[in-house]
Amino acid sequence: MKTAPAALGAALLLLTSTAAAAFASNDGDDGGPPAVEDDFTRDILTTGLSDPFEVIYGPDDMLWITERTSGEVTRVDPETGETSLALTIPGVLATPGEQDGLLGMVLHPDLLEKKNRNQYVFLSYTYDGEGTPPENEAIDRRQRIARYTWDAEDEVLDPDSEEVLIDGLYASDDHNSGRMILAPDGKLLYTIGDRGNLQDLNACKVNRAQRLPTQDEVDDENWIAYQGKSLRLNQDGTIPRDNPRIDGVRSHVFSYGHRNPQGLTLGPDDQVYSSEQGPKSDDELNLIVAGGNYGWPNVAGYQDDQAYIFGDWSAWEDCTPEQYNAFEIPDTVPQLQESEFYSPDFQPPLRTFYTVPTGHDFSGEACEPSGFFFICYPTVAPSSLEFYDDDAIPGWENSFLMPTLKHGTLYRLPVFDDDGVRIDGPLPLFETVNRYRDTAVSPDGRTIFVATDSGGLARGTNGDATTELQNPGAILTFTYTGTD
Repeated sequence: MKTAPAALGAALLLLTSTAAAAFASNDGDDGGPPAVEDDFTRDILTTGLSDPFEVIYGPDDMLWITERTSGEVTRVDPETGETSLALTIPGVLATPGEQDGLLGMVLHPDLLEKKNRNQYVFLSYTYDGEGTPPENEAIDRRQRIARYTWDAEDEVLDPDSEEVLIDGLYASDDHNSGRMILAPDGKLLYTIGDRGNLQDLNACKVNRAQRLPTQDEVDDENWIAYQGKSLRLNQDGTIPRDNPRIDGVRSHVFSYGHRNPQGLTLGPDDQVYSSEQGPKSDDELNLIVAGGNYGWPNVAGYQDDQAYIFGDWSAWEDCTPEQYNAFEIPDTVPQLQESEFYSPDFQPPLRTFYTVPTGHDFSGEACEPSGFFFICYPTVAPSSLEFYDDDAIPGWENSFLMPTLKHGTLYRLPVFDDDGVRIDGPLPLFETVNRYRDTAVSPDGRTIFVATDSGGLARGTNGDATTELQNPGAILTFTYTGTD
């Protein structure tokens, strides 16, 4: 059973000095103290980016960045900050302040390494399907995963080279997720969220995170069940023959029961890990297994009946978005305790951020002036996940790096066993009033690049919500300058 972390409120408000002390008190794997904040220099590499979503250190010694709202792929010199445009995708649908647009990116491992072979970059973006909008929405938002070819002569991605792997995926202005990685077996893994259904303006819409595709739907390429899932694709978009058969059907679905898994990475022994945003509590770090069911929306975090009840607003005949209440579920809305849920495939998280007992006051006194109470929820809103497997920074080897949106903090999560399931931390670093969206690590392992959102709400120095971000639309650098 999960337990509430000690001094929860303090954990959410840790400042730089506290973070340094936390690192100093945890011995590294080599017996020495891990690097602390004072061992890093901070700098701003570049600004003016349009909501950078993905940042990857490329084989050309450039940072490759997707800009969510402009639909551009930009390359940035990590030494000078000079930018060059690699691609603009026309028709990318991006709503200011929301979660659609140009999202995940994968560079093929042969890119710039093997001439005239696999010079590919994979991208995911939202577009207007121009069909009948689902569930009376104003726009038919859909998601597409496509492949582009690198033009070595002009040093751009050829806009006419697009090869669509899969499209027609149901997208939304909320909970799109959109992280993508290439596994060692050559398969693409992709996260797609639950579209924000059952909350806020989407409160009355059916949440399909538990819904599995039928064989007829797969045959018809009807991807309505591909919500709240992780997908596994061949590089041409087809279904891998070794994908799990779930409820008798083999599809692109690799795992299900997800809310908003914005982090995806390979960890120890090339196992797949994901960070996932919870509702009012219980952000998660998950080990993703084939055919696994991660419980949402029936379960948030562990299945412990603490501070979460599944309220199915979509099953209430009189539901309207205006009646949605994040703090109280009317008796007329069907409700289920977490313990009432059963699935033989259920997979509990490795860690939650954070778990609180039933009766916790989610309103948060500090957030009363703004009224944006979600900023005071006991969550951090993890936005990405990276595995640091280097010895360049003392004590950091075998750690996950998890940037967060609400607190502008990079958390380090050490792995303490050979199976990759005992995760310590979170140990906070590099706190600023920003929304940290993604990270990349330099080849020498000494510099951490952090992408920041161009706008949105973060927690200010007074604990309340603020839109005054310190470094909007930027790439920040944190470089280790200590001694080994």
